Amino acid sequence: MDIKRSILLVALAVVAYLMVLQWNQDYGQAALPAETSQEQPSTAQLPDTPPAASAEGTQGDIPAVGGEQSASALPETQASSQLIRVRTDVLDVAIDPRGGDIIDLRLPEFPRRQDRPDVPFQLFERSGDRTYEAQSGLIGDGPDKATGRPLYSSEQQQYQLAEGQDQLVVDLKYNEGGVNYTKRFTFDRGDYDLGVSYLIDNQSQEPWTGYMFGQLKRDDSGDPSSSTATGTATYLGAALWTKDEPYTKVSMGDMDDKNLKKTVEGGWIAWLQHYFVTAWIPAPDQTNQVQTRKDSQGNYIIGFTGPAVTVAPGSQGETAATLYAGPKSQDKLEELSPGLRLTVDYGILWFIAQPIFWLLENIHALLGNWGWSIIVLTIVIKLAFFPLSAASYKSMARMRAVSPKMQALKEQFGDDRQKMSQAMMELYKKEKINPLGGCLPILVQMPVFLALYWVLLESVEMRQAPWMFWITDLSIKDPFFILPIIMGVTMFIQQQLNPTPPDPMQAKVMKLLPVIFTFFFLWFPAGLVLYWVVNNVLSIGQQWYITRKIERQTAAAA
Repeated sequence: MDIKRSILLVALAVVAYLMVLQWNQDYGQAALPAETSQEQPSTAQLPDTPPAASAEGTQGDIPAVGGEQSASALPETQASSQLIRVRTDVLDVAIDPRGGDIIDLRLPEFPRRQDRPDVPFQLFERSGDRTYEAQSGLIGDGPDKATGRPLYSSEQQQYQLAEGQDQLVVDLKYNEGGVNYTKRFTFDRGDYDLGVSYLIDNQSQEPWTGYMFGQLKRDDSGDPSSSTATGTATYLGAALWTKDEPYTKVSMGDMDDKNLKKTVEGGWIAWLQHYFVTAWIPAPDQTNQVQTRKDSQGNYIIGFTGPAVTVAPGSQGETAATLYAGPKSQDKLEELSPGLRLTVDYGILWFIAQPIFWLLENIHALLGNWGWSIIVLTIVIKLAFFPLSAASYKSMARMRAVSPKMQALKEQFGDDRQKMSQAMMELYKKEKINPLGGCLPILVQMPVFLALYWVLLESVEMRQAPWMFWITDLSIKDPFFILPIIMGVTMFIQQQLNPTPPDPMQAKVMKLLPVIFTFFFLWFPAGLVLYWVVNNVLSIGQQWYITRKIERQTAAAA
């Protein structure tokens, strides 16, 4: 009968495993964008007439002087007939001549999915399905007004950073009232940050005064770069820098509640999502008006308006800012502006997570593989906490050694809980056992484990990083769920080394935990499960050694 039951349980486990595999194959991968699902994306596939190019799509886009939202509705304006396309080694950009906004931006070095390296991840988009773009302009005496935005012209419709060329400059031209405007985009090889500057040539008879604004506009659609299904979503929303708070989140809910207005010297404003960030970075020595608002189409806007720029008749002036649109590369972000690296959001334990990431990054510099780097990092952390773990395992080993005596007490006192508790406390005192000794060392280590969790979850370096064999992407779940199953097995083995809880119900719950955690870990990123497996294996070895040592000492004393 036991053999039949065992065979039946194994068969049910195999069927359940195959069903989960089939579900993962059918529903487990993110869908590709509709316009790029069949063939390689290119700038030629971008629409020539973007749906949001009319005034209705840009209502409320232009801030008034002082950072207030424009209250008047924009009239119908001519939609751009052609987009200006720019391609560098790391950026694929489309600029709308109407206003000179960046309405499409793709990252050739970061595929949307690992099995489709020809489909780059898309950050900015202006389509019927999604709105996310970087806008900038000149208000005051400038050409961006509540009555409409300027239609720039360019010498070319296509720009390409040539082989051996380190910098690409794209100029957009516009003339109004005797003032010549040049909106200049400067792209550098290998950089995700680009310069956006305005050159003002005032050939009129009057002084010219204007204000540059830069802003990020996004709808409330979900995060296309999120790859986890664990229920722990990374932050999707805006953020900004102030002197008092170098990293302040401004969620969509915050923007729904009220408009934010701040005066900030230097700093940055940004929009965050999993692995990627976009940010406007004004000159560090200028004072800006930072504001958030929501337009009539339901899009969320965070932006800055710079100080006044005055250009005398017959003179030239310039104002500029930097736009970053790319991965959350901590070194690069720190280089661009103070506090910008905090957009790699490790949560409240960032002060622990940052050193852990530094150590992981240095290990990777030696090994060249993020999977093996996680394993070595786990070993290093385990060694650092060896004394605490040893204290915990010694306490549990002593509890295990006296479990026969505890069982005898249970049989002696039966249902008399008060006498049972008194007898147990006397036994603990006699055997020098601290009942909390197995818990406290683990609690001390929990902040480090949680910080490591966020390092592996949030760091873009893990995205599509292979380990070996079937693990080709440490940032997503194991496609065959082998690591979670191994994790469950190691958890079960470790549980056998622990003392059996005296409460029968508690004992049954503990037996179910490996199964529960296995299913819970099925959708965890493989890098996190790999860490947990290695940690469990090391813990089993350490606990087995200490338990056997304590048992030999107890036997010798008896």
